[in-house]
Amino acid sequence: KVIGTDPKTDVAVIKIDASNLSVLPWGDARRLEVGEMVLAIGNPFGLSQTVTMGIISAVGRANMGIVDYEDFIQTDAAINPGNSGGALVNLRGELIGINTAIFTQSGGYMGIGFAIPSNMAKSVMESLIKHGKVVRGWIGVSIQEITQDLAKEFGVTDTKGALIADVTENSPAANANLERGDIITNYHGTTIRDPGQLRALVAETAPGTTVTLSLLRDKKPHDVTITIGELPIERTKISRRDDGRGKGEHVLTGITVENVTDQSQRFGRSNVRSGVVVTEIEADSHAERAGLRAGDVIREINRKPVKDVRDFERITNQLSPHSPVLLLLSRGNATIFLSVNAEH
Repeated sequence: KVIGTDPKTDVAVIKIDASNLSVLPWGDARRLEVGEMVLAIGNPFGLSQTVTMGIISAVGRANMGIVDYEDFIQTDAAINPGNSGGALVNLRGELIGINTAIFTQSGGYMGIGFAIPSNMAKSVMESLIKHGKVVRGWIGVSIQEITQDLAKEFGVTDTKGALIADVTENSPAANANLERGDIITNYHGTTIRDPGQLRALVAETAPGTTVTLSLLRDKKPHDVTITIGELPIERTKISRRDDGRGKGEHVLTGITVENVTDQSQRFGRSNVRSGVVVTEIEADSHAERAGLRAGDVIREINRKPVKDVRDFERITNQLSPHSPVLLLLSRGNATIFLSVNAEH
């Protein structure tokens, strides 16, 4: 009997009416170390009860595009089609992961497999059993990885942590006075490696829990207390409707923008209130090489708000010919920072 499923993590809970079943004890995936030996158990190519051995190659793998919440264990234990859902255990026989995916160009084993960490799987399991759905924590921020370029722009030397690109109105983060540009470095005693880890930690925290965040704001450390909310099912915004067109200058030369209008909704930007939508980008321009895309909505330039084409032209006309530019963009359902400089 299926108790519940969670496509966001690729985990399901089923109930089996049987007796005398052996039960694997839970292990703590947070204590895993790279190089630790593990065993992968599964049914590759229909070969039941297959056991392979390998090591932990990495932890905290995210941004793989496999599921919404990613904090994967990477292993070189042979995992093939049919292994998904099988156990990844340590040498004490404790469940430390559930095999879920492989990286392959041949359809078979290439030495790179991924498993859902036991702590995430256990949290999802308990929520499905108790509520019939997964209740996730939420603080109301859009976060992104800190690249070397962004680290320079924000005056930090470390690329670890999660950069806040946007704060949702009336969210726990807004109530705790978190701001765009804050870099979250620690979540309730856990050092943050990257946005994927923070996203998973918040999601696993029960709504109503009070936690402490450590962050950098303008290069200065701060501690903030925040009460975790429950992840809303859906949030929408209303677009701003204006007319006008304008072209970029300096390192933004080569891009064409429009105000966010009914017409610009063809790029899927109907959830943005204001800003300018990028409609064209010259090939091999600084902006294209930096990763700017048609359909991106520019909301800030160098931390200055851009509400329309007039703001865009006013700000870009003040730029020095070779000065780097920090953009705040809306892309799809995400808000991100992008650094554009003359080296791109």
